[in-house]
Amino acid sequence: MSMTSTGDRISAINGQLMSIAEASQLILAGAGVSVAGDEEALKQLPKGLWIGGTIPYFMTDEGGVCRRDQVFVNPLPSASGDPGLCTYDVGSIHSLCLDAPTNGFTVLIVPAFSEIHQTFAHDAPEFDGMYMQPLVGWVAGAHLDDLGSRTPKTVFGPTGEFLEDQAVAMHVALDMDKAASIETVNLFSPGAGPALRFRESGFVVTEVEVDGKLTNFAHYLKEMQIDTRLPLVADYCGAFINVSVQEVDVEQGLVKLYAPVFPELEYRIAGSIPPYAEAIKNAIPDDSLETAFCCNCILNYLYGELEGQKTGRMVGPMTFGEIAYQLVNQTMVYLRID
Repeated sequence: MSMTSTGDRISAINGQLMSIAEASQLILAGAGVSVAGDEEALKQLPKGLWIGGTIPYFMTDEGGVCRRDQVFVNPLPSASGDPGLCTYDVGSIHSLCLDAPTNGFTVLIVPAFSEIHQTFAHDAPEFDGMYMQPLVGWVAGAHLDDLGSRTPKTVFGPTGEFLEDQAVAMHVALDMDKAASIETVNLFSPGAGPALRFRESGFVVTEVEVDGKLTNFAHYLKEMQIDTRLPLVADYCGAFINVSVQEVDVEQGLVKLYAPVFPELEYRIAGSIPPYAEAIKNAIPDDSLETAFCCNCILNYLYGELEGQKTGRMVGPMTFGEIAYQLVNQTMVYLRID
């Protein structure tokens, strides 16, 4: 793990899509920020007190957009004192929560499809200190046209390094009269279909127990004509957590997922929802709500056809996975500071 910090206070302002020149000016002024953008755009930013990740899809005040020439900048409110910027590899990520401030929160960005992505997704619920302080963040990705030719990356702003196999984090302390809390918007709940159990954890699945009967998962999804825009849903101690389907390869008998499944949990295919875009808009909290950080899922953007459609004050990157303590899918995650 590496860490750096500065003494500048970060002001609490809403995140927004900016030109590279505007974002550079903010960074050079010493603001502590998280930044999302296309890789070529991020390469043009100066070194400074920021962390970043590759993604060119965003929800903005004007609606959903894909921009390669702009970046989404989210200043992070801090108490007087220094927010800490860190990098983590698979050997150090387990100490993430122990590095969090006594009162504050952590923003984490993880590169998609990397070993650390899998490690975090599988192990995060068991990290020492997990759930003691709010942990939010997202999984960096790429333009969908670039998948296979570009690797998702995180960026460590103090050095300007682009990282394919390390996570980056900003640990933000708050004044003692302030408190951070995480909220999520999940459109989905378990459907009425059979219970699904997996014998092994992982992002790639071959077999599944359907009401206790073992079968090939890819073949099952095809034979039952399951709409794979609907995620698998499990009950994590009263909270519904989604696992989204990335690809069904019937020929190879494989199903690739955006988050791992676990053998100790029971899953069901999510129930149908109203027209996707309508469901998303109806689930968005009241416009008067102030948020310090927000991200949403690229699958919500695609399936909900959100390009050009507004989602109120909830703005931020559309990502390859969201972090609300642990990895979640097809979920809006936001951070409040009260």
